Amino acid sequence: METINKLPKRRSRVYSSEARVAYICLIPAFLGLFFLTYLPLLGVLGISLTNWTGLKPPEFIGFENYIKLFTSDPYIKDSIITTIYFAVLSVIGSMIYSLFIAMMLNRKIPARSFFRAVFYIPYVLPAVAIYVGWSWLYEGNFGFFNYLLSEVGLNKIHFIADSSYVVPSLSLISVWLSGNLIVIFLAGLQNVPSVYHEAAEMDGANGWQRFRHITLPCMTPIIFYNLLMSLIANLQVVTPALALTNGGPGNSTRFLTYLMYDQAFVNYKIGYACATTLIIFAILAVFTIVLFKTSNRWIYNEGGDDK
Repeated sequence: METINKLPKRRSRVYSSEARVAYICLIPAFLGLFFLTYLPLLGVLGISLTNWTGLKPPEFIGFENYIKLFTSDPYIKDSIITTIYFAVLSVIGSMIYSLFIAMMLNRKIPARSFFRAVFYIPYVLPAVAIYVGWSWLYEGNFGFFNYLLSEVGLNKIHFIADSSYVVPSLSLISVWLSGNLIVIFLAGLQNVPSVYHEAAEMDGANGWQRFRHITLPCMTPIIFYNLLMSLIANLQVVTPALALTNGGPGNSTRFLTYLMYDQAFVNYKIGYACATTLIIFAILAVFTIVLFKTSNRWIYNEGGDDK
């Protein structure tokens, strides 16, 4: 009896010892999260309440930067709309493109490893070099795409010099750069149980039915992760504006991050730029919360547990 009574105590001691070791191992992660995420965020919040230019000591001005942003800034409204427009196009396009390519690369095809590397390489190349290369394809007179249009008898398009086409054109480049999503989708496809497909095929299901009722539900956790990562990345877009358009034509590519860059490093309004940064953070938070709140309606749990 004494031995039996001692067992729970020994187990609790083991569990508490393991918990202490776990907390000790997590200390570097907590420190990194605090010093590299939360502390800088608090710093940005504090600077946004000042008129700091980086050239003289900051003066506290309260919420004046935020008031100016939403009452007299001529760019903020269009920047928010343009950023969300770009993000929606890029996220939808990259999700469809990367899942389709991943399904093709998941098949037994010749030189499959080579093609997997080919589709992943754009993601690891320097982004500025990629956008400059695409600018040659988009060139209004002698670019490759306009050459193809002229060959089929269509009028040439100024892809990045026309405000109607510039955002979709830049979104196309963003879609082409989504090699990381392809790799993640490919890993997820390899974990879809083959027995489900075999059973459905025996029941007479065609390829589309197997994809819709087996592959897609099993891939919903991976889709959620890629959707979240792609959304966060594309709402912070700045490289195409810096590399190609400088916010133009007009203000059609003055994304929020480019607006922040212009305020901080061109006009030296660092406090004002920090206020813009928090607007970006708020938009990211809203989209992320909505995504998490709606995820339980469409994410498939294999165990059948509904949240």
